[in-house]
Formats: sequence, structure tokens, C-alpha cells
Amino acid sequence: MGVLTRNWARNQRCVPASVHQPRSTGDVVRIVTNAVIAGERVKVIGAGHSFTDMAMTDGRLLSLDAMNKILDVDGCDVRVQAGIRLFDLNEQLAAHGLAMPNLGDIDQQSLAGATSTATHGTGAAFGNLATRIVGIEMVTSDGAVVCCDEDHDPELLRVARVGLGALGIVTEVTLRCVPAFNLHAVETIEPLAEVLADFRGVMHSADHVEFYWMPGGRRVQIKRNNRTEQRAAPQSRAAYIRDKWIGENIAFGLVCRTGRRFPSLAPRVAKLVTSAAAERELIDRSDKIFCSPRKVKFLEMEYGVELDAVPDAVERIGSLTRRLPVKPLFPIEVRVSASDDIPLSTGFGRTSGWIAVHQYVGVPYEAYFQGVEAIMNDYGGRPHWGKLHFQSAATLADRYPEWDAFQRKRRALDPGGVFSNPYLDRVLGLID
Repeated sequence: MGVLTRNWARNQRCVPASVHQPRSTGDVVRIVTNAVIAGERVKVIGAGHSFTDMAMTDGRLLSLDAMNKILDVDGCDVRVQAGIRLFDLNEQLAAHGLAMPNLGDIDQQSLAGATSTATHGTGAAFGNLATRIVGIEMVTSDGAVVCCDEDHDPELLRVARVGLGALGIVTEVTLRCVPAFNLHAVETIEPLAEVLADFRGVMHSADHVEFYWMPGGRRVQIKRNNRTEQRAAPQSRAAYIRDKWIGENIAFGLVCRTGRRFPSLAPRVAKLVTSAAAERELIDRSDKIFCSPRKVKFLEMEYGVELDAVPDAVERIGSLTRRLPVKPLFPIEVRVSASDDIPLSTGFGRTSGWIAVHQYVGVPYEAYFQGVEAIMNDYGGRPHWGKLHFQSAATLADRYPEWDAFQRKRRALDPGGVFSNPYLDRVLGLID
């Protein structure tokens, strides 16, 4: 019998029949083959950073943590085992003079977990992490090792880049990286009304733009990152510890615990969070600017909508929070990403404006998240696959023009549902 397994946020758990740590593609083949013989399902868990039960199972659970090596570097194309964590990948790429062109603000996820859920950063000209995949190796439900790239089965590559773990177990990925680069980061405090009035202009005002807004406040913290040829001029270690560890984690965690313990103080807590935002400027290696340590645990929902719908949606969320009996303790995060042609990518066919809402663990979140989802439904919003939402296959199918293309591949590669679980049954439907 397997041991109790939980995700990072501790809101999902399962007790798998067994837990496996393969070290090679061959090991994965043997585990899948034996599972099929035993009539058991198989799931892979990465770093557990999904807020959903996407990786939960009562069957065989695989951790690919031992499959974490760069296997080959050919110019900017890097073939890597799928279990590598992003922070490790970033360091190894830097040693080769390479980098990912864009990243989210957390680097703890496994590569396969991040790409399979269309995890993204921000930047109007930059797609999600899966758009950098130019080759995939995976093990399918019959124990076959299937490889695809731009020359061999490019249609499978297109579909499988965002696979939700439903098509097979991804064991290797080839990424198209870029030469290593520095980012010039400028963080400012600006009026919310002005940002929303020129939202499209603001989001195109730098290579990478995002902002944070605490509902009820009148100002936002905007982060603008531009590529630069200038040498790194990072924060001192003392300043980094002060801002990233003490300010954004230790002090913020204390504030959140106070708000959870004394809900009536939540509005004051929100003001403390808003007032703590500071302006700063620095230059550093790209991944060190993109990513920050996140030690305060939270739950999150994020939706992508048409870019021009964001200002209205943000204002409506602000109105919603004023009516909530329990106020959010985390700011709203707003980002943007480029369109792509991946069937189940949340960015399929449109530039997306992203609105993420969070709540501190242990604080009621259901009314908040359900209210936000109702707003996002009005814009045909697509939920981030790895974050909380209440959608089903019936409500999602019409939001993805190539939904059926993915379903055809799913039926072909996993007709018996070896890689299914309750989450996939809900959001993708049963395999017919």
C-alpha cells in the first residue's frame, strides 16, 4: 500500500496502491505494462504544485524526480528528462550559456508538470512554456515508447505539448531555448484607474509586464522587465533577503496568519499588504528576475480571457470582493501571454489576459473563487489547468476550437483510460 501523498498546498491528497521512482524510460515502460496487467491506473506527480487533483490516484503513482538530467545540447535545442525541476533546469541551462525565453514566477515545478498544464509567464510576445517544446518522448498505455518532433509526427507533437497527463507519461522533452540574457527589472507603484484605462498600452510597455492589486486599494504594483545587454547589477544579498524572504514570505505569512485567525481584521490586513509594496530597480540573470521564492501557502484560481476584457473583469472582481463575507488576503495578479496553436493550451488562438486570484490556506475561498469563475464565464474564460476551477468537459469543450483533435489522440493513445483519474474524467469526460 502506498503512503499518503499530498500536493504543495495540502488541499489535495490520495493514498496510491504503490509509489514508484523510475530512473529511465525503460523503468517507466515496465511500470505501465505491469499496471495494465494488474488492471490499475497510473499517474505521475511532479512537484505537486497543481492545486487540482490532476495527479491524484488510487493506482500506481510515479515520481520522475530521478529523471532529471540534460541529455543533449544541440545549439539552442536541449533534450532533457521530463522530471527535472525548473530551478535545476535554469541552472544547467545557464552553464551552457542558454535560457528559457520566458518563465512563470515559481520555479519549483517539474518540467513535464509545468508544460503539460500550459504554465505561463507574462509577455505579450511570449507563449506559455509548452510552446518551446520541439520534441517529446512518452510512454503510452500499451507500453510503447512514442517519439514525435517537428519532422516525425508533428501533429502528435502539436497536440501532446499540453497533454494534462492524459495521453501518456512524458519521459523526455526537447526544448528550443535562447542564448542566456539579462533582464532590467523596474517595479513601480501606479494608480489602478490609469493602468486599467490604458491596459493594452501598459501590457505592451515592456517585454514582460505584470501587476498586483489588492482589492479595495487604489494603487497597483507593476513589474516591467526588459531584455538588456547591460551587466548584472543585482540586489545585495542583504536586500534580497529583506525583500524576498523577510518581506514577501516571513512578514507576509505573519500578516496572513493574523487575517486567518481574526477575520474581522482582514480589511486592515489587506491595507498592510498594499502599503508594503515597494519600488525597486535591478538587473540580473533572466531566471533570477522571473522567479521568486514562494513559501507562504495559498490556493489559486487563474483564468485567461481576451486581452480587452481584462479591465472590465478586474473591476467586477473588485465589486465582488466588497460583498464577500471573507475578504481575500492575497493580491490579484494580472499578466498577458501570446497566442499559440496547441489544442488544449489556454492560449489557443488568442492573446490572453490573465487574472489570478488567491486565498491563504485555511481561509474560506469557495464563495470568492465561484464568484470569480462566474465573471470569467461571461468572457469565455479558460481556466489554468493546474489551478482550481469548477468547470467540466460540458462547459469547456466549446471554449477550445480543437477540442475534438485532442480527444481523438486521447482515444487512440489511451483507449482503456490507464492515465485517467477523477479530475480528467471531469474536465475531459470519459473516454468513449
